Amino acid sequence: MRCQFCGYLDSRVIDSRPTEEGSSIRRRRECLRCGRRFTTYEKIETSPLMVVKKDMRREPFNADKIKKGLLHACQKRPVSMKDIDAIVEKVEKQVYSSGEDELSSRRIGEAVMDELKLLDEVAYVRFASVYRQFTDVSSFMDELNKLVLEGKARAKESKPSGE
Repeated sequence: MRCQFCGYLDSRVIDSRPTEEGSSIRRRRECLRCGRRFTTYEKIETSPLMVVKKDMRREPFNADKIKKGLLHACQKRPVSMKDIDAIVEKVEKQVYSSGEDELSSRRIGEAVMDELKLLDEVAYVRFASVYRQFTDVSSFMDELNKLVLEGKARAKESKPSGE
């Protein structure tokens, strides 16, 4: 690994540990010429995964697009960057563990919405309104009604049986 300070091509690894997400290895290195220390990250090289869009175009999977959509949906909501990053990482793992070379954008969007629904219902509705392209108030209300019914069902399931 080339030293960022003097450009020398040889260094030794002082410390290695997985990142918090477990998706890469953080290595602390020391240059064998100048003795300065620097950090590198090692990540698994993944094979390209294509996303099939609604109009049947194909483009490479890009987790940053998910993050941008989540940031927009969660704007002015009590959702931390840690929560957003966790959703992105979880969906990314699902995408790559599917074992498929191509996935529909619909399937990816549904996975994002499933996670967002559990985190913040307002952000979920915002994301769904853009993702599902609601064209009128009734389609928007249909989605809200589904959300209310699911919330009631969850509340009913979590009540102790003796009540």
